[in-house]
Amino acid sequence: MDRKVRVRFAPSPTGPLHIGGVRTALYNYLFAKKHGGDFLLRIEDTDQTRFVPGAEEYIIESLKWLGIEPVEGVGYGDGPHAPYRQSERKLIYKQYAMQLVDAGHAYYAFDTAEELEGMRERLKASNVDAKYDAITRGTMKNSLTLPEDEVKRRLENGDQYVIRIKLPRKEEVKFFDEIRGWVSFNTSQMDDKVLFKSDGMPTYHLANVVDDYLMEITHVIRGEEWLPSAPLHVLLYRYLGWEDNRPSFSHLPLLLKPEGNGKLSKRDGDRLGFPVFPLQWKDPFSGEISSGYRESGYLPEAVINLLAFLGWNPGTQQELFTKEELAEAFSLDRVSKSGAKFDLNKAKWFNQQYVRMLDDQTLANILENQVKEKTSGVDFSKEFIFKAAQLVKEKVSFTKELWEYSFFIFQIPESLDEQVVSKKWKPELKPVLAEIKSAFDAMNKFTAEDAERVYLEVLEKNGIQSKQFLQMFRVCLTGQAGGPPLFELAALVGKESCSARLNHALTILP
Repeated sequence: MDRKVRVRFAPSPTGPLHIGGVRTALYNYLFAKKHGGDFLLRIEDTDQTRFVPGAEEYIIESLKWLGIEPVEGVGYGDGPHAPYRQSERKLIYKQYAMQLVDAGHAYYAFDTAEELEGMRERLKASNVDAKYDAITRGTMKNSLTLPEDEVKRRLENGDQYVIRIKLPRKEEVKFFDEIRGWVSFNTSQMDDKVLFKSDGMPTYHLANVVDDYLMEITHVIRGEEWLPSAPLHVLLYRYLGWEDNRPSFSHLPLLLKPEGNGKLSKRDGDRLGFPVFPLQWKDPFSGEISSGYRESGYLPEAVINLLAFLGWNPGTQQELFTKEELAEAFSLDRVSKSGAKFDLNKAKWFNQQYVRMLDDQTLANILENQVKEKTSGVDFSKEFIFKAAQLVKEKVSFTKELWEYSFFIFQIPESLDEQVVSKKWKPELKPVLAEIKSAFDAMNKFTAEDAERVYLEVLEKNGIQSKQFLQMFRVCLTGQAGGPPLFELAALVGKESCSARLNHALTILP
């Protein structure tokens, strides 16, 4: 590879960053790291009518939370190609739009909104695709149809205009996509896109090509939705004389709904109860709050690992990767052409694995805060909380669930699991439970091993198998049908607490 690899993530500040956009940023980041290249952040805010306050800051904060950080770009200081916000570069674009006009590859169009709508209605009535192209432009008000002196007069008078690309009527445009192979489009199916708008701003098409060239981008890795625009961009590189420096293209597959039909949307997340944004977002206009992965309890490492596997696989059985391992393993030739279905259960699984990788002290600190919030006025030692966190670590998928899976360690349950009681409890078991309580009360050393031994001795004496009684005994101690290793839990809460719990159960059981 002759040139240093340079890739970019170029979102528009039109709202919260979709998780599919995060995946695009991640793939760009991994590709740059793999090849010792640069990853930069550019904000494409050419459409000022869609600008949403706070969206740019949200994008930067999201990337920082996930650790997908660029080496240059908006929010990361002035690099050699600043500014990186397109609204601050608009003077740059006009000179290239004019270059295209002067070379005969673009033209001024003076059509009003009403005239454009009239053209579309006429074409629809004739069952013809309504587009401004090599055929229809001959019937419109532009510098290709108007006399030269009228064009000059309109420009001097300050008449509103746009600059459109002048596409050939029938030409095959081919390019190689690093994911999809050779792709071919015919210009007869395309329209003369606007390159420069009447408000003095470029459209995405011109701005992104000019910026990619000036910022020395070598690889454009972006979403599948931009594939139909790629032939236009190929032609722009040719018309601007930059064909030898055109970046390679890679169009990533869509993130699909869990059912697999259609692009993953916020509505899917709302319907099925999972976030589609990295961070919580409050709409500045409506006040509506959308959930985020961070606030839902996902760890950034888990989100990165999850997203990496939505459209890519390493070709091995390994599923858990550090960011550095992902960069080492990542390659575009292992990115799928077809869409990737979002799997909520898999997302939770990834998070569970990373929660288990957290050191016990970190989990204990989190649990300590939850315990203080839920049991005001009750003092538990740090050692007790640490051991409780160790006991439930394997059960939780999110750190916020620590209290949910351990609350019965810190307090005697008020009620007993009704399903287990209805299936497993018989009044004739009450003397057996009372005997276990008495045996516990008589113990000098109350370890997990000793408590289990005494429990088994009482059951054997009464001709009861442990597997028939164990879940019911768990419910008597914890109120729950399941949980961490029972006798380790009993040893942790201690003999007095076990006695009180069994006495409570004996009081409320029939």
